[in-house]
Amino acid sequence: MNPYTGAIAWLLDPAHWTGDGSIPQRLTEHILYCLITLVIAMIIAIPAGLYIGHTGRGRAIVVPFTGALRALPTLGLVILLALWLGLGLIPPLIALVVLAIPPILAGAYAGVESVDPVTRDAATATGFTAWGVLTRVEVPLALPLIVGGIRSATLQVIATWTVAAYLPLGGLGRFLYDGLPVRNYAEMLGGSILVILLALVVDGLFALTQRFVTPKGVIAGRVRDVRTPTRSTQRKERTWFAPEA
Repeated sequence: MNPYTGAIAWLLDPAHWTGDGSIPQRLTEHILYCLITLVIAMIIAIPAGLYIGHTGRGRAIVVPFTGALRALPTLGLVILLALWLGLGLIPPLIALVVLAIPPILAGAYAGVESVDPVTRDAATATGFTAWGVLTRVEVPLALPLIVGGIRSATLQVIATWTVAAYLPLGGLGRFLYDGLPVRNYAEMLGGSILVILLALVVDGLFALTQRFVTPKGVIAGRVRDVRTPTRSTQRKERTWFAPEA
């Protein structure tokens, strides 16, 4: 039996779907950890991104700072916080919130900044306040990019919570760390397949959400690149045998 058939057999074994440490329990823990992480990151990043995109203030400071956050090694940050705060949920939660903030923040301010200034000026001219311009014009038009930032952060969080399971915590990463000491490669590969399937399902849901939140007027207003073919004038070559008329 090769590792792949062993992993499929491990996934289909009814014993792994009931009781303590079962697949449904680990899957629920993994989703719960990811939801807590993303909610905290969105509470921090979305208001800050909307403010930066609407006013243009703080961009010179926040953008390089979030770029530096992206460069942080997440596993190293988890270990550092675990040594400082002790084992438990808090160290990986802080590290993964730090990981999730940059893409959500970038999606929020880039989405608002991408709104056509003519549309923004037209809303102001018709009597919209600054808050009205933000909430009724800029945010609806920026929603596809905002959701795209949350989508990117979600996929990173789903993947990275597996490496934080050794602290010890629950989640799908437990299958990887529990199977490694006893060389149960079927369990390790089965856990990896579950993480991949979860990421693919969530990515598909976000793709549908992005399509749903895109304003219809934006889709209808896209200008097709229609080019009229032009006939180039062929230059007649003058030759000694056929002089130009």
